[in-house]
Amino acid sequence: MTIEDKIKALREELHQHNYKYYVLDAPEISDYDFDIKLKELQQLEDQYPEFYDSNSPTQRVGGEITKNFETVVHKSRMYSLDNSYSKEDLQDWEKRIQKIIGVDKLSYTCELKYDGASINLTYENGQMQSAVTRGDGIQGDDVTTNIKTIRSIPLVVPNSFIQNFQIRGEIVLPLDGFTKMNEERVASGEEPYRNPRNTASGSLKLQDSTEVAKRPLDCLLYHLVDEGNTYGTHEQSLANARLAGFKVPDTLKVCNSIDEVFKFLQFWDVERHNLPYETDGVVVKVNKLQYQDELGYTSKAPRWAIAYKFKAEQVSTVLHEISYQVGRTGAITPVANLEPVLLAGTIVKRASLHNADQIEKLDVRVGDTVYVEKGGEIIPKIMGVDVSKRPVNSQPTKYATHCPECNTELIRTAGDAKHYCPNEFGCAPQITGKIQHYISRKAMDIDGLGAETVELLYKEGLIHDYADLYDLKISQIIPLERMAEKSAQNMIAGIEKSKEIPFEKVLFALGIRFVGETVAKKLAKHFKSIHALLNASYDDLIAVDEIGDRIAKSVLSFATDETSRKLVDRLVNYGVQLEISAEEQANQSDTLAGKVFVVSGVFHQMSRNELKKAIEDNGGKVSSSISKKTSFIVAGDNMGPSKLTKAETLGIPIISEQDFIDMIN
Repeated sequence: MTIEDKIKALREELHQHNYKYYVLDAPEISDYDFDIKLKELQQLEDQYPEFYDSNSPTQRVGGEITKNFETVVHKSRMYSLDNSYSKEDLQDWEKRIQKIIGVDKLSYTCELKYDGASINLTYENGQMQSAVTRGDGIQGDDVTTNIKTIRSIPLVVPNSFIQNFQIRGEIVLPLDGFTKMNEERVASGEEPYRNPRNTASGSLKLQDSTEVAKRPLDCLLYHLVDEGNTYGTHEQSLANARLAGFKVPDTLKVCNSIDEVFKFLQFWDVERHNLPYETDGVVVKVNKLQYQDELGYTSKAPRWAIAYKFKAEQVSTVLHEISYQVGRTGAITPVANLEPVLLAGTIVKRASLHNADQIEKLDVRVGDTVYVEKGGEIIPKIMGVDVSKRPVNSQPTKYATHCPECNTELIRTAGDAKHYCPNEFGCAPQITGKIQHYISRKAMDIDGLGAETVELLYKEGLIHDYADLYDLKISQIIPLERMAEKSAQNMIAGIEKSKEIPFEKVLFALGIRFVGETVAKKLAKHFKSIHALLNASYDDLIAVDEIGDRIAKSVLSFATDETSRKLVDRLVNYGVQLEISAEEQANQSDTLAGKVFVVSGVFHQMSRNELKKAIEDNGGKVSSSISKKTSFIVAGDNMGPSKLTKAETLGIPIISEQDFIDMIN
């Protein structure tokens, strides 16, 4: 046997022992014997560096230092999940998806929703290439070096499994391991960690991978991203991933009705407390991958999946004070300042009171003993008051009348739940909030500039609005606290690069009220430039698909505000993209204007998303369900029979993928 063959054989053997120990929990050799083999491999690799392999078992011990985690755009977006809290919510969800795909009977998978840090693993030619955190769903941080230290994640997969894919999971810290870590910290005089979830998440961003390797992190996989839908169903995908070495929880269950789903929920609502990991609910998914493709996504979440949240833990504590926060739009949010209390693994000191109506409805007063829970087990909120413990001299809460930051009198328009500070360009939190929104990942995505730095630049008088960013000089930034020449250079480079961001994202970045990502995309596509948009009339605006009265009035308000117009003119002069480029416009047409398309089945020349984009780029509209308004159905292989029947009943033309391509060409 050659040296190279011996090294390869040792690696394969150690990969198998890792899998049997950390995934199957069925070790075949002792820890001592494993360490001896690992040491032998390490010595051979040191002696023969020409056979280096980044996915060798020896790389799991860590040793690399990462000072800056590179931001990486996900190949496939990592969406959030819509939440449900009752059987009725699930039944409504089922009715919606049945209507879209035209199928009455569906099978579902139920998986426990583990509480950790989401990760996306990419494999090429059977070997792990990268591990990226969820981030904002569009892009995350590359933490590959740290993830390789987690022994339950295979670094290579067998040839019997697909070789090029992404797989998603949750990095978790088992409760036993978390307890042991805290016992060691307390023994050495350090503060214990608050909860497993935050500790797991924080571990991924440690600079020294050797420290990560010491932590008992685990990875539970829940979704295979495979463009070819090799395995047909979600359950089969995960079953094959399990055989390939991934740690897929065996609690996954296929259910053939919502009633079966609910039985699963009822069982685990009790049994979850006996699990070795923290969990806060169940994720229900349509099992058949073809149906997942047909259902697609909203702007925020897949239509084919929903999270059922277990009832949140509730505790009581004393409300000491009600303070008021100002958001970037001027919206005022009342905040309850509480006697610190342990809730769902974290110390809670503050909770949301939402608005004046909620305070009045609950009759919340300073000095009250209040019931607090975490909404969706994330944001603490007050749910009620223990009136029996109310102080004798208690007085009803009088809602704030003036802005806590600039003392401007608050306004509240009819139909609005919140009060607002109208001092848009003179109220500090609104000014910095708008700039922070402008630089955010989903907007201008400016590297080297974060929320704290914006606060600092504003405090030092260097910026007063987002247009001022383009006037900043390196010499102004270097003297600031925690700034160095390299940091200043990175910031200026990031600001300069933002001039390449496309119009639709810039429009979202401007922070026009009610103009979110999806609305900005529609407006940019329709008007093609900021000046065309700002000169549009009310009738022009509401003529745009899905733009209603509220959005139209908000855009008109922005367009007629002199300060806002000056900001836009400055951005244009700085070279920010405030119109659709000629290249983009060349790829767009009105060929399909007024036409509504339903896309169904499996396609070969274009992916489903490419097909939908082509419809929109050529002026058409994509709908998820067939109705009298549908103009055409683009049908691929395996189109649902009920959709076919409905199309024929309504007399809707059914065209092939090639017919569609011919249509737009």
